[in-house]
Amino acid sequence: IRVLVVGAGLTGSLSACLLRRELKDKNVHIVVWDKARGVGGRMSTFRPPDPSCHSADLGAQYISATREYARSHHSFYTELLEEGILRPLDCAVEGLRHKDGSTDYVAPLGMSSVVKHFLRHSGEPDLFLEHQVSGLYRRGSSWEVHRKQGDSQNFDSVLLTIPVPQILQLEGDLGDVLSVQQRELLHGVSYSSRFALALFFPPGTDLGVPWGVRYYNNDDGGAGLGPSLVVHTGVPFGLQNLERNAEEVQPIILGELNRLLPALPQPISIKCHKWRYSQVASAVAGCPGHMTLSEHPLLVCAGDAFTHSNFDGCLTSALSTLEAFKGVM
Repeated sequence: IRVLVVGAGLTGSLSACLLRRELKDKNVHIVVWDKARGVGGRMSTFRPPDPSCHSADLGAQYISATREYARSHHSFYTELLEEGILRPLDCAVEGLRHKDGSTDYVAPLGMSSVVKHFLRHSGEPDLFLEHQVSGLYRRGSSWEVHRKQGDSQNFDSVLLTIPVPQILQLEGDLGDVLSVQQRELLHGVSYSSRFALALFFPPGTDLGVPWGVRYYNNDDGGAGLGPSLVVHTGVPFGLQNLERNAEEVQPIILGELNRLLPALPQPISIKCHKWRYSQVASAVAGCPGHMTLSEHPLLVCAGDAFTHSNFDGCLTSALSTLEAFKGVM
């Protein structure tokens, strides 16, 4: 049984891992496609040109587990902690409105290491990067999946974990399998947009700040390695600058950063990234975890748009997706 997982982010990697673990007796062969040059999705880690600098997480910075999720997802947190993928956040966080009883974790090797961990535990699936899906066509008991590059492959089942607007843009037979209610639910999903700016400094640089993370409410506008500093813009700024690219916005963010931290040293390199689909602002009503668009052949869409935008939301979606696959297979 050939299963295609579209999207090598957190939901995609978790789903591939769970399908491999739970359906190994079904002779399932998992293939993962992602349009980017690396895995991680919104948990991607950027490696600077200068190897003497620390890498930077341009998307998710850390993972927060509430008491309830720490209990219900205990085995996953234990696995990540025991293997050194996660560790408790031990730096000062200024301006954070913390929920009682929640615990924060960071990934010492970058947030993409969490995604890579689950991909490794997926039985080393066939991973293809720079593979962007352009259309889905039903061919009897399988799906013919077309790439933007022009070629196509057939799969028995397909799992879409990409942002909902990108799902709705796919060509082919998707429009025919969507019910009126499903179409309305998917069109009701919305995302916030953000820009992330990473600054990289040489080894020994003192950034002159007493905190590791700080939240600013501004709606107006490794050992031996050099430190990196990541700045995320807020939701209002992302909305105001939705049609601008990262190059246009970079000097604006730098200007505000220099106003907030006037003594900041000169970086040796800078990376600015635009997250068009940063976090889910409005999820699918009822947060079902996944949506089955077709049972024969199986076509499922999943991700934080069907739950909520954090680690536990993606895990909840992956667990829900697993049940959908088990119910059909």
